[in-house]
Amino acid sequence: MLIAQISDLHYRQDGVRLFGYVDVHTAAQHAVDRLNAHHPKIDAVLVTGDLVNDGEAADYAALKAVLDGLDAPYAVITGNHDRRALLAGAFPAEGAADVENAYCWARDFGPIHVIGLDTLVEGEHLGDLGAAQFYWLESALEASRGQPTLVCLHHPPFVTGIGFMDAFPYTDGAALEDLVSRFDHVEAVLAGHIHRVMHRRFGGTIAMVGPGTAHQVVLDLTPEKKPRWIMEPAGCLLHDWREDTGLVSHALWFADYGAEAPFHSHHGSVPVQG
Repeated sequence: MLIAQISDLHYRQDGVRLFGYVDVHTAAQHAVDRLNAHHPKIDAVLVTGDLVNDGEAADYAALKAVLDGLDAPYAVITGNHDRRALLAGAFPAEGAADVENAYCWARDFGPIHVIGLDTLVEGEHLGDLGAAQFYWLESALEASRGQPTLVCLHHPPFVTGIGFMDAFPYTDGAALEDLVSRFDHVEAVLAGHIHRVMHRRFGGTIAMVGPGTAHQVVLDLTPEKKPRWIMEPAGCLLHDWREDTGLVSHALWFADYGAEAPFHSHHGSVPVQG
């Protein structure tokens, strides 16, 4: 089972560039094209928040037209740049939970159970689940015991070391970590928000952050909190689950790096064994 995770599209309609520079429409379309072209085929796509940048209804409609071009089924969650009602109107959730003021859901993609959470606090950049959604998550994890499960939320539930982004955290990572630690069928906790690839041990499993689909956040591990972005390579995470090996995750970059080449010298020496 091959699941792609894309994140932080910050979509604006065709021709409207983010920060006056980043062509987020082309970036989103390129991501769809790269995932559709991948071999072996991708079985599902998860979009871990910040679908649009400005929370406009027209942007959600235009992005839906792009994402509907995916060959694989997909599901989305909210990010801090999203607007819950508009996102839910454009992307009705399969397996939606009956939790007030939360776009959360639980559904199967093949043998994998996926739980999508809503950390959006309208008008803020920090993230929180709220008590009702937290209790629903506990029941959803209980109900999925025995089935490999992925938990998705936009805000990473841990300190990343990038001060600018840590200023807008998920508010109670310790409680979430304690909850996850009680369920050994959770294969991973998947997040976005940071626009960088990150991994951390979390509640007896692994928490992973995917890169941005368009632009990235500058890797600044100093105490400074300067908000800066950079056009480092865009990409996604590919989560490969197999019954005999469990979950193995890879980074896939969307840029064109040229043709593949075999492991041997261009000067005719003995091929490298590896």
